[in-house]
Amino acid sequence: MSTQDLFFQAYDRAEIAYGSTPSAELAAYLDQVRPTGKAIDLGAGAGRDSLALAEAGLDVRAVDLSARGLDRIIERARQIGLLERIETIVADAREVDLPAGEFSVVVATTVLCHLPETDGWQLWQRMVRAIHDTGMIFAEVHTTEDPGSELPPGCDNTNPVSETASAVLHYFRRSELLRWAMRTPGLRVLRYEERLEWDYTHGPEHQHGKAVLLAVKDDFHPNWFGHPVAFPRQRSDG
Repeated sequence: MSTQDLFFQAYDRAEIAYGSTPSAELAAYLDQVRPTGKAIDLGAGAGRDSLALAEAGLDVRAVDLSARGLDRIIERARQIGLLERIETIVADAREVDLPAGEFSVVVATTVLCHLPETDGWQLWQRMVRAIHDTGMIFAEVHTTEDPGSELPPGCDNTNPVSETASAVLHYFRRSELLRWAMRTPGLRVLRYEERLEWDYTHGPEHQHGKAVLLAVKDDFHPNWFGHPVAFPRQRSDG
């Protein structure tokens, strides 16, 4: 066990931390838009989003500092016949090559908040440059609503704190992730939400404060009908 792998125990359990269900907003986008090409999952963990991307037909690079988490991705991918679509990379997300215009989908689920604020902003800008003209970014971060935050309102939240809260270096303030997107030229936000979540996937039950954002390039207008779909097309029986 590496002393640097803060998530080793979380990913080494029979019931793997964070489960196997992909982020709901990402899953909705994949189902509706059906992107093709390459995807990169920064902070892939044990692969709940990486596997969904591969299952959607994308070629995926799964990046994480936890070698144990990536081992579990390989195990899961082999079991469901997706191993050839996934490449795993043990690395800090800040050090990964993100060529301009390379990816159809860039995912960063609870990664930007695991970095110092300045480093997270720099990585965000590189992520935006890495999507092509019909690419999409999905980001999820912990916010100051989280009971692990030292800032209000989280510091006043008496609900249980995550066992991995010490890995969060920057709790995003209200609307901060949205402001990052609005400050980024050429980006259009499809969905932004701040919410509380109960988590039962690792350790004792605990609560999170989260912000989620889904964005595309300004001139890209995919078949996105919202999450959940607001007004789906009616199908005739004939």
